Amino acid sequence: MLFNSYEFIFLFLPITLIIFFSIGGKEHHRIAIAWLVGASLFFYGWWKPAYLGLMLISILFNYAIGVALTHKPKKITLIFGIAVNLLLIGYFKYANFFIDNLNQLTGINYHLETIILPLAISFFTFQQITYLVDAYKGETKEYNFLHYCLFVTFFPQLIAGPIVHHKEMLPQFAKNVIYKLNHEHLAVGLTIFFLGLFKKVVLADGIAIYATPVFAAAEQGVALTFFEAWGGALAYTFQLYFDFSGYSDMAIGIARMFGIRLPLNFHSPYKAVNIIDFWRRWHITLSRFLRDYLYIPLGGSRKGKVQRYLNLMITMLLGGLWHGAGWTFVVWGALHGFYLMINHAWHTVRRALGDDLSRSSWWGRGLSQLITFIAVVVAWVFFRAESFDGAINVLSGMIGINGVALPENYLAYLNYIDGLGDYLSTQGWLFMTMSLFKGIEEVVHLFLLLILVWYFPNTQQFMKSQWKPSLIWAISLTTLSIYSILNLTRMSEFLYFQF
Repeated sequence: MLFNSYEFIFLFLPITLIIFFSIGGKEHHRIAIAWLVGASLFFYGWWKPAYLGLMLISILFNYAIGVALTHKPKKITLIFGIAVNLLLIGYFKYANFFIDNLNQLTGINYHLETIILPLAISFFTFQQITYLVDAYKGETKEYNFLHYCLFVTFFPQLIAGPIVHHKEMLPQFAKNVIYKLNHEHLAVGLTIFFLGLFKKVVLADGIAIYATPVFAAAEQGVALTFFEAWGGALAYTFQLYFDFSGYSDMAIGIARMFGIRLPLNFHSPYKAVNIIDFWRRWHITLSRFLRDYLYIPLGGSRKGKVQRYLNLMITMLLGGLWHGAGWTFVVWGALHGFYLMINHAWHTVRRALGDDLSRSSWWGRGLSQLITFIAVVVAWVFFRAESFDGAINVLSGMIGINGVALPENYLAYLNYIDGLGDYLSTQGWLFMTMSLFKGIEEVVHLFLLLILVWYFPNTQQFMKSQWKPSLIWAISLTTLSIYSILNLTRMSEFLYFQF
């Protein structure tokens, strides 16, 4: 079930809220939690009921391992638990990828039936791995099976995160105040939810119309011109931004309606002034997971600079592979690993020269932000492309290999500016019929979104500094909500559902 669907907005969410608070308000807290677990399982099973059994098996196994970690030998139990979880992801997510590459390398033709990736398997598996590691360290333990089920299945964060720690969520459900309807929590939650819905159905889906045809053409071998390639790459850059930002807001907003505060998972990443800053802002809980459960166990920065750079690259390569079973995701991860290595090396040089990294001029920050943004856009091309050849086709267009072209009707308009159109023609610019670049309409759309992500406050900043319960805000939110709901006719899945 999608957050951006009529079934969710008008049936599932209000029914779940009403029954939860009706039960909880009568002090039947255990029954209220059971209701929420049942509703969350229904929410997950709506997509494909067959995979509900897989999730339940995963929950039973990890709960049993968590209990076993209270006894010795703890280390062997932890290794076994993590290994089984990784094998589960490995089979469903990477088996076909491994067999295809093995066939290409060896020339054999082993066939494996196509395995459909269960929804959210990466998220609920990683979340349970964090629980096992925390239980091994003695930082948390859970003997109540119902509470553990809620920790894994709580539907606002079940499908695409955030990846939460047991200690971040379950203690909140232990508070009696959670089970009584709080009008402030409800108002804040609805506001954040509908801001997220607007980002998804209006901003993300609205700009997708420029991205999808360009990447489809690239896969077919079409030679993309400069503006076509950049238009497609930038459109996807903003589509992914508002799609994931929208989901993150909606997840936080839904949880807040229940009085639960989920950790921040998205914090204006395109405002980042370097790649280190970017990964502190983009998919924050995944970055935390990779840092705490992969980068630091590998040695982090404790074993010298060479090992540090190697650890960064390994972490990002695996982070790329986590997003999808394809070489394009590996390349995307490698690019970010390379970016991080350069970023850390640059900081080392600046510190050696006595430069204060915490201080910089406005133009210096602006230039850093622009360079970081362009680097991220280039990497997103591999993230979006279905094949390596498709990504190269887009990048070739972006560096001008296939020339610069504008819609043919622009020639007459530009000639009004002192013959600018004819001059551009003599410089090699082409004026031709174009279906992949919409001209000024597309440029304005992309420019407005760039201004929005660079200079406007994000949802959390807006809620802290601007929002307050009032008639004006109520009317504004109602108008935005109605407009967003009217756009549900072009309903689409969230991009992170496929990871």
